[in-house]
Amino acid sequence: MKVAPKADTKDVSVVIPALNEGPNLTCLLPLLRDALSPLTDSWEVVVVDGESQDDTRRVVAECGANFRYIREEVPGYGRALLRGISEACGTYVITMDADMSHPAEFITQLWEARTAGDIVIASRYVPGGSADQPFFRYLLSRILNAFFGVGLSIPVRDLSSGFRLYRRIVFERIDVEHTNFVILVEILLRVFARGSRITEIPFHYHPRIYGGSHARILNFGMDYLRLFFRIWRLRNSVEFPDYDWRAHDSRIWFQRYWQRKRHDIIMRFTPPGVSTCDVGCGSSRILADLPHAVGVDMRHDKLAYMRQSNSQLVQANGMVLPFEDQMFDCVISSEVIEHIPEENGRLLDELTRILKPGGILVLGTPDYGGWQWPLVEWIYGKVAPGAYADEHVTFYSFDSLKKALESRGYEILDHDYICRAELVFKAVYRPTSA
Repeated sequence: MKVAPKADTKDVSVVIPALNEGPNLTCLLPLLRDALSPLTDSWEVVVVDGESQDDTRRVVAECGANFRYIREEVPGYGRALLRGISEACGTYVITMDADMSHPAEFITQLWEARTAGDIVIASRYVPGGSADQPFFRYLLSRILNAFFGVGLSIPVRDLSSGFRLYRRIVFERIDVEHTNFVILVEILLRVFARGSRITEIPFHYHPRIYGGSHARILNFGMDYLRLFFRIWRLRNSVEFPDYDWRAHDSRIWFQRYWQRKRHDIIMRFTPPGVSTCDVGCGSSRILADLPHAVGVDMRHDKLAYMRQSNSQLVQANGMVLPFEDQMFDCVISSEVIEHIPEENGRLLDELTRILKPGGILVLGTPDYGGWQWPLVEWIYGKVAPGAYADEHVTFYSFDSLKKALESRGYEILDHDYICRAELVFKAVYRPTSA
């Protein structure tokens, strides 16, 4: 289920899913007017009603032009939430409950934190946050949030909080499945997979004043678990933008060793403090440890993730680099050239074009000249089918890569291996020798 947001004509929209919440809305909506008016003149409140049997429509209509009533025939909290977001006209969208458990005055704090992330969560479980809830409900909420947070390595303490501020643009790139309260977790997972930033601010939760909760906590917990097992494989696949970053600290010893060995070799081969470009940087710790370097990658979500450590990031095709000739003192390209057809040669030519004479090229790729990498690739293909191993189209050996570099004017200064399988060259560019 995708959201098709309208054009931005407001600064902020507040979306409130409601079902028989008339008495609470009578109190809440005037408070929202008082909270929003000092923040901006351009605001709206969208109440999405799920076939209420009370006077919800009348309550909204009596509040004035800034308040809109939307009727959603399809049941489910998630469906109402997405309908409200699709109807909202704000650059930012705040979602909240109608039951007075989310105080209107807290909107000021969400608004002030809007530049801190693509999603800002009013969180019960960060330092300074708290919740007044029945013990069983509180305990189950904490267990499920901790289970998801640790199991999926999502840096969010309160995944199930519905009191949030979104940059509405994040919904233009995700497709969600759930129509109940589990949608709150699914949205975070989908958005995080796109490299968007999520931040939390402390919030004190109070239970509803009137009426009963529409959430069925045990059913919610089971849906939570079903979502976990369905998305776990995706979360740990190469498709997630932070795959390379997490692999550096992987729970799997061999993967952790491999990533750290590659990091150590490349950092040792890279001259310190010179102008550097990392082509095909991904979400590697290598780029993070070169804060002065320019990172280049085709995937926007990986670059978005790397904003946490680097400011010079460029989305580009490595075979058509948007840089002037001889612009860098050092160029790094690790685990990229094996994905490019060898007869093309364009990537090596582009890396050479942007490198200054006398500059250093650090180039890494699997070595298909021995038995070690083919064995590793075969095992990797069995353990993680569909991952990087299936994408290699050029099979370099030590001799073939050395020849390709020397024909372009490089002199090999050093090389090193990871388990005699992955080869990293350090070469100096001397064009007169080509």
